[in-house]
Amino acid sequence: MIQQTLDKLYSMKLDGLADSIKEQLSSPNALSLSFDERLAIAVDRQWDLKESRGLTRRLQVAKLRQQAAVEDIDFHTHRNIDKAAMLSLAECSFIASHSNIIITGPTGVGKTYIACAIANRACRMRHSARYFGCGSLLTTTALARADGTYPALLTRLEKTNLLVIDDWGMYPMDADAARDIFEILEARGHRGSTIIVSQVPIEDWFNIIAAPTIADAILDRLVHNAHRIEMKGESMRKKLSSLTSEGN
Repeated sequence: MIQQTLDKLYSMKLDGLADSIKEQLSSPNALSLSFDERLAIAVDRQWDLKESRGLTRRLQVAKLRQQAAVEDIDFHTHRNIDKAAMLSLAECSFIASHSNIIITGPTGVGKTYIACAIANRACRMRHSARYFGCGSLLTTTALARADGTYPALLTRLEKTNLLVIDDWGMYPMDADAARDIFEILEARGHRGSTIIVSQVPIEDWFNIIAAPTIADAILDRLVHNAHRIEMKGESMRKKLSSLTSEGN
């Protein structure tokens, strides 16, 4: 009878529950516990498995550019990062309030790592996230318009809790690109948050968007409710390369 029960649990994809029951049956210590205690252990095992699978799935969908974690952010190197503010953002309450984050600074200072670390934390807190380089996002939208899947793409982006757009402003946006970005931001409205990562200072963003009217609308949706992280300092990649060379 127990094997039939286990088979049913596995068929219902309750692997954690079934595995815990099997372990309890072979453990003298577990058999000495009350029914309530053994049930709690089995349910906890299933819960942990469900959470682990959910996180794995969210990270796979997010496709973060770097495997980054808030716990591993270097606050000792002088990059104009406010530790208290960063740890506050890592609580991800900005997502609930539909605020944005804008991370600017010179190349190599770790902007992408910071963005991916926050997105990783968001995934761990059960938020959905997606990462795009700006060029990749615009290519994706152009292809989706061409093959008729643009509405489905827009719906996916609309439902994403946290959208990360990296390399913002690396290339000028023509009118079509500006329209696509505006439509994405408009669709998300008050439903999600966006992290923008850019080498270009915010005051110069207007100049990289070809359509002035759309540029105004884009900046209004991004900037007015954004937490700003303006990083400074020397390239971390150059420092690491220098230290590696000295070590050799």
